[in-house]
Amino acid sequence: MTTNLHYITRPSSLKENAPLLIMCHGYGSDENDLFSFATELPEELFIISLRAPYAMQPYGNAWYAINFDAEKGKWSDNEQAKQSVDLISEFIDYACETYPVNSKNVTLLGFSQGTILSYAVALNYPEKVKNVVALSGYINDDILPNNIDEKDVAHLSFFCSHGSVDQVIPVNWARKAPEFLKALNIDYKYSEYPVGHGVAPQNFYDFRNWIEKRV
Repeated sequence: MTTNLHYITRPSSLKENAPLLIMCHGYGSDENDLFSFATELPEELFIISLRAPYAMQPYGNAWYAINFDAEKGKWSDNEQAKQSVDLISEFIDYACETYPVNSKNVTLLGFSQGTILSYAVALNYPEKVKNVVALSGYINDDILPNNIDEKDVAHLSFFCSHGSVDQVIPVNWARKAPEFLKALNIDYKYSEYPVGHGVAPQNFYDFRNWIEKRV
């Protein structure tokens, strides 16, 4: 199996069956962004940080286009987003085949656009994911299945967080996630921090503790 996605890794302290953590960065960033967390995360984790497939000018990458026009205002290219959801799903298979990891213990960690996709990957392909750390993003219904069966998603756990003064993605968008997850009886934790579009130190410690309990 091969992948077209560029990525970087931090191997696990375990020689086999390591829990896998896949990082998905935000719009206009790259694989090095979230990877800065890697040294502070549990050493048992096999960490892979992905680079989104669409190169932007002059630098940075996107999982899908975000367009601005007078008619629609700001809108997302949902077809591209769906393609990226499938790319990440296929990458999970590739990683589980290529590295000594446990395919039953896969965590997605996303920021912003990477979070929107992490939600969608977990809810479209729940059999491939166990945990999701959803930082500064929201659930985009347009890239989810029409029907989600509670039985299929019963094992999932989500850590969702947002900056209460986020000027990029309004906190109200993020606040819909707990209602959505609760309606499906999915385990989740939702927290807000007094910051903008970023990850506060306390937010990092909280999600690290959350991950440690699940490794």
